[in-house]
Formats: sequence, structure tokens, C-alpha cells
Amino acid sequence: MKNDESMKINDDAKKSVSELFDQFGTTKAGLSQVEAGSRLSKYGPNTIQQAKRQSEIIVFLENFTSLMAILLWASGIIAMFAGMMELGIAIWAVNIINGCFSYWQQHAAQKATDSLKKMLPAYVKVIRDGKTEQIPVDQLVPGDFFQIQAGDSVPADARIFDSANLQVDESSLTGESVPVEKADSYRHGDGEFAQQNIIFAGTIVTSGTASAIAVATGMQTEFGRIARLTQSQKKVIYPLQRELNHLTRQLTVIAIMLGIAFFLLAVFFVHYPLAQSFIFALGMIVAFIPEGLLPTVTLSLAQGTQRMAKKHALLKNLSSVETLGETTVICSDKTGTLTQNQMTINHIWLVAHQYDVTGTGYVNNGKIQANNADVNVQQDGDLSRLLSIATLNNDTEVAENPDGGKAKILGTPTEAALVILSRKAGVAAKVENQRFPRLKELPFDSGRKLMTTITKTTEGQPLIYTKGALGSELQICDRILDNGKVRALTTADRDNISAANERYSKQGLRALAFSYRIVAEDDPLNDTEIANYTIENAEKHMVFVGLTMMSDPPRPEIFKAVRNCKRANIRIIMVTGDSPITAKSIATKIGITSDKAQVITGDELDQMADKDLREAVKGEVIFARVAPEHKFRIVSMCQANGDIVASTGDGVNDAPALKRADIGIAMGVTGTDVAKDAADMILTDDNFASIVSAIEEGRTVYSNLQKFLLYILNSNVPEAAPSVIFLVTRGLVPLPLTVMQILTVDLGTDLLPALGLGIEKAEPGIMDQPPRPQNSHLLNRSIIWKAFGLYGLTASVISTGAYFFVNHVNGWPSIPLAASGLPYAEATTMTLGAIVFCQIAAAMNCRTQISSVFSIGLFSNRRIWLGIGVEIVLIACLMYQPFLQEIFNTGPLNVAEWVFLFCIPIPLFLLEEARKWAARKISKNN
Repeated sequence: MKNDESMKINDDAKKSVSELFDQFGTTKAGLSQVEAGSRLSKYGPNTIQQAKRQSEIIVFLENFTSLMAILLWASGIIAMFAGMMELGIAIWAVNIINGCFSYWQQHAAQKATDSLKKMLPAYVKVIRDGKTEQIPVDQLVPGDFFQIQAGDSVPADARIFDSANLQVDESSLTGESVPVEKADSYRHGDGEFAQQNIIFAGTIVTSGTASAIAVATGMQTEFGRIARLTQSQKKVIYPLQRELNHLTRQLTVIAIMLGIAFFLLAVFFVHYPLAQSFIFALGMIVAFIPEGLLPTVTLSLAQGTQRMAKKHALLKNLSSVETLGETTVICSDKTGTLTQNQMTINHIWLVAHQYDVTGTGYVNNGKIQANNADVNVQQDGDLSRLLSIATLNNDTEVAENPDGGKAKILGTPTEAALVILSRKAGVAAKVENQRFPRLKELPFDSGRKLMTTITKTTEGQPLIYTKGALGSELQICDRILDNGKVRALTTADRDNISAANERYSKQGLRALAFSYRIVAEDDPLNDTEIANYTIENAEKHMVFVGLTMMSDPPRPEIFKAVRNCKRANIRIIMVTGDSPITAKSIATKIGITSDKAQVITGDELDQMADKDLREAVKGEVIFARVAPEHKFRIVSMCQANGDIVASTGDGVNDAPALKRADIGIAMGVTGTDVAKDAADMILTDDNFASIVSAIEEGRTVYSNLQKFLLYILNSNVPEAAPSVIFLVTRGLVPLPLTVMQILTVDLGTDLLPALGLGIEKAEPGIMDQPPRPQNSHLLNRSIIWKAFGLYGLTASVISTGAYFFVNHVNGWPSIPLAASGLPYAEATTMTLGAIVFCQIAAAMNCRTQISSVFSIGLFSNRRIWLGIGVEIVLIACLMYQPFLQEIFNTGPLNVAEWVFLFCIPIPLFLLEEARKWAARKISKNN
């Protein structure tokens, strides 16, 4: 159903002038200043109200209140309670640094300005008390008369009273690339915002002038309605946030259960005092919590955003990086996103010749590249005549950008396409206008759909040039230009022309027809003053010349991007305000859908039940002539099907869907500020292909988090194994690893290599895999098996063996195991060293899941090697610095023991490489 505002707009469009005067209590002299002031108090300022934002303090504190952050706060308290004040402070410091870094990243990406207000002009010309004056736009009220001209932004929804050659770019509302004609008479076209005599706030006047009466201001405009719809949407929780919360709960349960188990065993099996048993259990709980998880996640996401920024994709929220990797559906706007938002002529149809001029380049010798061959324009009189009409019957200029950027169009995109075509053929507009000076123009209007200009030939004869809609042109033509000769226009010619137009229309091309007439000496018009040339006497007995076919072409890079999306099992659904024919043509051409795809219009969508729409979005489907509510609903139904949805767009009409989507992607160059504010990601080059690169980065981030998790958890088993031995032997074997040494691994030696894993580059083939299922988790069976089984148990055997090896060197079993003193310190140090060097091998092994590390470069990740170097230096400091020896109960190792430690990683790394090789072989054979 249509909303109340839209229904009211349509009612206002149908009313007579006198009825509107009565409704708004006004006249052609405008409102009085007193009445305007009263209405300003009643309706409020003509501004878009912003949704109430959270205070910066709350936004800042939110970075310290995630489940993982709360767990770290609790861990710090536990450590302090257990008498390990330094450890508790260290854990809290990690939490504080991570929260501040996350807030800084988030704050840096947010816009500080009110972008919705930017789209409205600062001043507007109004008529009050019968006088024209300029007032701030926020003081415009319903019932005000105002004036607009080319280049102005429309300040309010308004009913047109009189206009001249008025065209308005409504792409920010409708998504349709071609400006629409507006006039003071009522006519309703296809789709929403299609009333001919209504102009809408936030749209741009591309040509002409008009006077209008404001019928809605501020939040009551269509612009305000869309803003309200956008603001009412609460942003969905990012999948990564949900997954981290799930992981935190998993790890919390595991840690607490282990702590309780160790406490009970210490009390009832080893007969430890309650106080010591409690501290022992608390230490195990803290040891099993991955304190480095949050900083690693934050760094990995931050590195991902930096890499994506280099590829022209700016992320406003760190968590949205990973969301891209889960994307299963991209709901994409067409105009400016999949296409270039630049009308381009690619076919010329003449009676004698048809030219394909797609991708033609500039030439200056009077030739044009067509059908892969140079065509001499002067030798084809028909083509020369068409280019002359395109040049002279034209009010648009294309101003070159002095900085080498995109040229600026001063006029309409359709006429700009003609200017560029002429320039490609070497026709200079300035020279032509000097040779054939314009005498008069009969402006385009939506009724007759023609534009006519009158010039003079070099012989001084009046020359009439006309361009416009094919149907209108055929009505005024009775002759045709055929290979340089003028002959009668026959029924067969008309059928041939119409067939060509239909053929091109099926390709999504728009036709523009051209005709001319040289006023003969014996023609009564030849003796008439130019001022007396009218539509009735000028636009008749014309000579039909031909057609140009134009379209908004696809971006060159879009074809590869679409193929990559399909390879990654990501579906693309086109959602556009453009026509069904154009939408399907573009979608088919770039490979989004086949020609069998279902096309659903906005009107058809209104009649569809949610159940039917949910089924439709599962298959090949294109949505055309859609309104903002439609885009929003389409995204919602995809999400209801379980899809992770990325929605792209650049206009105001895209904002609600951008905010509703799991990841909203706005265009940075052509996008409106409203769209950018609603989005999670902004493409600085408006390149759809950048989305594919961003998706690869998102998948890489998630893969790196799993690598980190595998690395960080596999050390928990060898950390717990000494305590298990202590408990099983009822204390006969002293603790091979102290609590402080355990935490040395978690917060010291493990941290830097883990951070290095967080920035690992994409593993080969990551885009050949489908998006991960939503029911999958970071901590899956594979990670559990490797961390607690394969890697963990291997490291446990090696580290425990190292403990008994040192004791054996010191005389065990002849001498009982020492529970204190230097021999005990050396034994525990050897256990700690063995765990650290097992972790060195694990850091290398975790860099890939199935590919060989050599395939990505053994030394390609310098941060991991830096982390390995730092942890070796750190363990050496613990061994040889006296004050650290006292804190961590460590002792010095001899050369032979160091050699033993350095030998540990080599076989572990080679064995894992062999396992990966076997896994690749099995996968290839399957």
C-alpha cells in the first residue's frame, strides 16, 4: 500500500490551481510575512531532523563492554584476588588499550557533519507580499511560492505552476539515470515520483526554469519520509560480534569447568589446603582465557580495513570487515554502480548504413571508428547530416576537467552523449555554431517530445533541425534521406524504422530520432520573420535522417567482478528504479542473470505476499521501477531466507536498504551523503569490482581469526598437562610449570606471533569456496581436534619430556624430584622453553590450513618472524635476569639444552607439511 504522504502528493497533483489556493490559503502574490511566520511556528523549519545519536561517552564505553571484554575484566579481578597483582594489571591494560584502539578506528570513520542537510540548498527565491525575495531554505513553509532554475536543488515537494523546458534529475530518489521532463499539467508516468507537475525535495534541476508552490516541507517531504524510514531502522548485530559472543561463552564455560575440576582434585585427591587449591584453580581459569583474542581480532580487522582502503573501500566499523566474508547475496543498484551513469551512443541507424560505434575513440580527421573500420564522415552524407543535427540542435556543453578528471556536463546526459559522439567524429561544436548561427529554438516539451532549432545555411536559407522521440518524429516527416538523396517516406520505410527501434529496444537501448528541413525559396516560411516560426509551421514536411541508440553502459570491470562473485557462490540481485527492459538488458549483458530471469516491478511487488517474495529472491530475479520501501523489503526477505546481505547504492532512495542490510555499501564519488551515512562501507572509486576485493579481505580476516584461535588454544594443553601430572601423582611430581610461567606464555611469548597470524594474506583458493554457513563457528571441530589433539598433545609430550630430561640430567630417578631450588627452576624453565619452541612451530603451521607454507612464502610474513625473535629474547631474559628469575621461578639453561629447544620446531613443521600435502592429494582425488 502507498503511504499517506505519497497519496497526498498525488492528490495535490490532480487538483486545480484554485483548489490548491484554497487548500493552502494563498494567491499568486504569495504568503504574507505574518502568515509565513505563523506557518513556520506550526510546521517547523524546512530541515531534515536527525535521529537522536548516542553520546560520545556511551559510544566510547561500548568498546569495553563486549562479552570478551567483560571476561577480561573478570580475569583481571581473579588474578588480583589470587595475589597476582601484576598479572591483573597487565590483563586490564590489554583490555584498555584494545578498547581505545577500537574506539579510535570507529570514531575516525564516522562523519561529523549533518549530511542530510547538505543536500538542501542554502537559500531559495520566494514571493511574499507580492515581492520576490531570497530567504534561508529552512524558513520555507507550505504554501510558499518559489522559483528554481538549472543547477538548483529543489528545496521542498512542490506543485509546478508554470515552467520552461524544465528537466529534473530524480536519480537520488528513483535511481533512474535519465532526467525527467516536468510541466504544469498533470500526467502520471510509471512508478512512484512520476507526477509530471510535482517536483521533489533533494532532486536537481538540470535545465529550464519553473515557479512552484511548496506542498510539503521538512520531514513531510518524500525526502524526509525516506530519512524517517532510515532512522527508524536499528542496525543489525554484525555476525562477527555474534560469533565472538558465542566463542566467549564457550571459552568461559570450558575455563570455569576446568577450574572447578582442578580445585576439587587439588582438595580431595592431592589434599592441598583450600586456599592453595583455590589459587591453583584460579590460575588455571585465567590461563585458559585467551587474553590476546581481543587485541588480535582488533588488529586483524584494522589491518583488513587498511588493505581495503588501498583497494578503494572504506570501512566505518571494524566488525563489518568480516561480515563481507560471509556475504551470500549482493542487492545492487544499477545506475552508477553496475553502469557508468553516463549515457553513451553505441549504434547509429541510417537507411543506407548502420554503424556500431561502441567504444569509439576521438579522431580529428573527420573519421569515426565504427564496426572496427574507419568511416569517413564527409563521404557518408547521411551520417554527416545526423552529426550536424546532433551538434547544432543541442544546448549542452561538456567542460573538460583541467585536472584530468571526469568532464563536467552542463546540461542533460542525453545531449552530452550527442556532443561526445560529434567530438569523436571530429566535429567541433564551436566551429559549427559559428558557421550556422542559431536563430531560434522551439524548446522540448513532454507533450510533443521534440526540440527544434532554426539556423541558416551558408547560402542564407533557413535550416530547421529537429530531434526527439521516434513516434513524434515520424508524425512530422514525409520524406527520408537515403544515401545522400531525399525521397518520399513510404509505409515500408516506416515499418523498417520501427522494426529497427524495436530490435534495439530489446537490448535496453533508448532511441533518439533526427530530421531536418531546408526552407526552400518558394516556401512561404522563407519570407516570414524568424520570430514567427512556430511549432505548427516549422515542425512539418521534415526529412527523416536516422536514429541514435544510447544506453548507460556497464562498467568495464563489472564483467570480471560478476564472474568472481559467481565463483565465490555469491548471488547478485539487481534492484533499480529504471525500466524493466533496461534492467534486464544490463543484467543479462553483464552476466548477473540469464534471459530467463524473472523481472518484478514495484507495482507487482506491492501485490506480492512475503512468502512469495521470499521464494522469488531465491532464484534469478530482477527488480525494476522500485521505491525505497521496496528495496528495504527485498533486503529483509533475503535476510529472512538466512542470507547475509550486502546492499549497494548511491541515492537517498537506497539509504533504508543500506541500513537494513548486514553490510551497506555506498558509492563515494556519485553517492549522496545520506547513502554514505547509512552505509557500513564506502567505495571511493564507485567500482563494483572493489566489493569483490573487499569480500576476499573479509574471508581472509575470518580465516586469520581461526588461525589465531588454533595457535592460541593449542598451548593450553601443554600448559595444563603439568598440572594434570601433579594431580595424578598426588603431588609426588612437583608442578612442572608454575602459574606465572603459564601466564608468561599467554600474555608474553604467544602474543606477537598471534598478532602476526592476524594479518596473514589470503590463502590460495579462498574465493573458490562458498560463504561459510551461518551455523558454523570460529571454534569448530577441526580447530578443537588440532588444538587439543594433534598440536596440543604433541606439545604436551615434548614439554613434559623436557621437564623429566633436565631432572634426569640432575640425577633423577636416583635423586627425588626437587620441589624448589635451582634444579627445580631449571626443570620448569626447560618445560616453559619447550612449550615456547613448540609454539614457534605452531605459528608457522597455522599460517595455512591446507596449502603449503612454502606456497605463500616462508618468510613473507615478517611480523610472525619478528614475534618469534621477540619471544626467544623474552625467554632468554627470564632465564638469565636475576630479578625476573625470582618473579617467574626460572633458571639458566646450558648450551646442550638450548640446542635441544632449537631442534623442536623442525620436525613438527615438516610433519605438518606432510599432513597438508596428503590432505591436498585426498582433496584433489575427491
